Amino acid sequence: MIAPDTPARDAPFTALDFETTGVVKGFSSLPWQLGAVSLQGGRIEARFDTYLRVPENYPFSKHAPGEHRANRAAIAAAPEALDVWSRLHPLLAATVPVAHNIAAERTILTRLAPLTRYPLWVDTLRLVRQAYPSLPSHALEHLIPALGLQPELDALIPGRAPHDALYDAAACALLLRHLLSLPGWDALTLADLASP
Repeated sequence: MIAPDTPARDAPFTALDFETTGVVKGFSSLPWQLGAVSLQGGRIEARFDTYLRVPENYPFSKHAPGEHRANRAAIAAAPEALDVWSRLHPLLAATVPVAHNIAAERTILTRLAPLTRYPLWVDTLRLVRQAYPSLPSHALEHLIPALGLQPELDALIPGRAPHDALYDAAACALLLRHLLSLPGWDALTLADLASP
């Protein structure tokens, strides 16, 4: 386990994002895509970029974002979320999970493995609201260009767009790296960043 007093600039992070089917009456919202990237010492590296199996006849909310409509056959043939879990868990257990609004990602992980808990989570949405309270939007797709991070994100994840899980995970990692470069933030510990 990584100690809460570890300097945040030295800690290993895994930024992750799930895309889901959304809410449809009578059906659970299922994850259909997972993206995860590692961030340590300022270096960002893609770790997971996978569809997750959703049966072909399973309904998606008409409001669910992402490219699921064009990829339904690939999603129906993708690995089960529990199969991916066996590779994802060791990565998350050795790092600090990060998400932009952690509620969704934490809920999905809790459903996949109800008895597994990660003691420290970092929520970039909460942090960016503290750092930039006057920005008109704190959504990732608006923050990245507003903070001048778009060219680097496009180079890291070419050909992708918001609401693609790998794109959003990389955007989250870039945002965290940016926040940790702000004056005074370089001295913060994981305990300072962690969300309840």
